[in-house]
Amino acid sequence: MSLIVCRDLVKTYSMGETDVHALRGVSLTITAGECVAIMGASGSGKSTVMNILGCLDVPTSGTYELDGVDVSTLGANRLADIRNRKIGFVFQNFNLIPRTTARENVQLPLFYRGIPSREQQALALRALERVGLAGRERHHPSQLSGGQQQRVAIARALVTNPILILADEPTGNLDSQASREIMDMLTRLNTQEKMTIVLVTHEPEIAQYAHRVITMKDGIILSDRPVAESQASPVVMEQAGG
Repeated sequence: MSLIVCRDLVKTYSMGETDVHALRGVSLTITAGECVAIMGASGSGKSTVMNILGCLDVPTSGTYELDGVDVSTLGANRLADIRNRKIGFVFQNFNLIPRTTARENVQLPLFYRGIPSREQQALALRALERVGLAGRERHHPSQLSGGQQQRVAIARALVTNPILILADEPTGNLDSQASREIMDMLTRLNTQEKMTIVLVTHEPEIAQYAHRVITMKDGIILSDRPVAESQASPVVMEQAGG
């Protein structure tokens, strides 16, 4: 089943008297349960695509269907509701609130839903357990390593039980060991829990964890290719082999 269907996405920004063409007719389809990497140099359009997929922006023209709903023409309130209920975000800089605990950071999307506090806490603790941080719920971000902070961010993305995880350079601020651990975790979520994941990265070795790699340049898709089994991560290869 197609979870994401984009047709002829165009995004143009007006910068004074100059128009910047960020997207020039991008079409793509992502099936539920896929893990897809989007690559490209700065200015290629990959971040614009990610913002549209995350309902943080709308295209100038073209359509974007998420889970069977055309969200490309929805208003700000409806887009915010879809973000909160259907999409989990993971960012390069973690975007954690420094003065709150790991559990409180994970609870935040549930707070915006108006879920009772006790239920928020229970769901947040469960999400932290899923990412291997049981017992760290009272730690503040400054008391956690970069890899652990990104695990908190992943728990926050998972706590609402979304249908889509968008990861924007999820290993950009991590060392090699922590990067492997985070990508192994995202891969397990994809293979074992069938979570659909779209990640933006400039690192070819990170893109190899995906099923497909979409390469962009100057607002268009240059290529959309499956990751060869010989280059895929062991967990992806295990899934491919059944």
